Amino acid sequence: EKRGFLDKLISRRANIEPGVGRWVSYLNRERKLDNLVGQKPVAPVAPKGLYLYGNVGSGKTMLMDMFYGATEGVIKHRRRFHFHEAMLEIHDHMHDVWKRRDDGKSMESSAFSWISGLPFDAKIKEWLIGEEKYKQDKHQKHILLAVADKFLVDRQANKCGASILCFDEIQTIDVFAIVALSGILSRLLSTGTVLVATSNKAPEDLNQDGMQREIFLELLSKLDETCNKILVGTETDYRRLIPTDGSTQIHYYWPTNPDTRSMFEAMWHDITNQTGGNITAVTIPVMFGRSIEIPQSCSGVARFDFEYLCGRPVGAADYIAIARNYHTIFISDLPAMSMKIRDKARRFITLIDEMYNHHCRLICLATLPIDNLFQGTEEGPLFDLESFQFETEAEGSKLRRDVSAEGNVGAGPSTRGLVSMLSGQEEMFAFQRAISRLVEMQTPLYLERVQHVHSSALQQQQGTPVLAKQSTVSQSAPL
Repeated sequence: EKRGFLDKLISRRANIEPGVGRWVSYLNRERKLDNLVGQKPVAPVAPKGLYLYGNVGSGKTMLMDMFYGATEGVIKHRRRFHFHEAMLEIHDHMHDVWKRRDDGKSMESSAFSWISGLPFDAKIKEWLIGEEKYKQDKHQKHILLAVADKFLVDRQANKCGASILCFDEIQTIDVFAIVALSGILSRLLSTGTVLVATSNKAPEDLNQDGMQREIFLELLSKLDETCNKILVGTETDYRRLIPTDGSTQIHYYWPTNPDTRSMFEAMWHDITNQTGGNITAVTIPVMFGRSIEIPQSCSGVARFDFEYLCGRPVGAADYIAIARNYHTIFISDLPAMSMKIRDKARRFITLIDEMYNHHCRLICLATLPIDNLFQGTEEGPLFDLESFQFETEAEGSKLRRDVSAEGNVGAGPSTRGLVSMLSGQEEMFAFQRAISRLVEMQTPLYLERVQHVHSSALQQQQGTPVLAKQSTVSQSAPL
């Protein structure tokens, strides 16, 4: 019986109907197959996801993280990304796709040789080779589909794609972000992935500059279909209401003078002495063959000055690498952020985002208090288009080419859109978010979370736990 069914299947595929297109013939063959073995099971409809949007400090990320934590042990495949981390992973997968294309000819010949060795007649082999070529051509033309299929794969655990994707701070900062996010998210939502996302804007307001409008509208349609949009409507920044036990500047020293510098140095020596390690210069890998040097490193503790971290052409990939390797970061000589150093200010905001997302303890020596640190509004907007380009020197411009079938990814915003982009709306939200996060990073509640997330590394340090000594070394000098 099995052999008879196989013979029917072979004969059905061998007799391709003349005079009709490939897809019509394919559909006719599938209809006949349904009659033989029954219709293909239909996957159940996925539950709707959530799209949370609202002001800084309203609790969007906290709610998303609570949901993500509640799914542990319940949902087998799940991933959580922040915007910068997601974009870097997209770049990484695109790099892999292009690399595989370079080896495509050898892979094609291997696949075709395997098909040629099958015990079928020539017509069947010709049909199978044609189908394989068609799939490979489609995969190459629609690179985002290939990236989306691998985007949620946990490489270390060798797991398949996630069924839940938590995405923090969806943004559309440039053309690439719009095309990449639209293509990948649309693909994932179409295949049953449940999205729980946060943003400062409603979906329809994400692309006010009109970049790649048709592609963006497809994403909006898919979000409307698969997600419930919820406005977390409050003007209150709840991070500022977190109890501080009477200490408001636990690890943020200002102004820069001999007294605060002495306390900053005392904390550095106190923490490094308790680690029991030696202070050395090390180099850590970033991505695409790149690396970054850490001038002072000691058992999970690193020290930099502002110019080294933000005054050079580094980006989110470098900051993520630092955050993944160090639980405590010292940064000295933070200046007042203004139009004159807008590139550095933008990089500093990205740095704060990654330190916060990875639950790092940040200890700063600054010129001004947190609320006065960003002074760009009086002198002009602080915006650096280059700072969002995820520098990857080893690959050059290759990572930003032709990611759509139409090949129009290079089309930029209109003049009107560019003026809107530079008006300061996006950057003001970014500054407010950075200030809000800096405030929270000084609170005992945040430091307890650092202790919990990095407990294994901190327990290896000798003597009294470092975080328990905050009250004795956290006094700030008066203005």
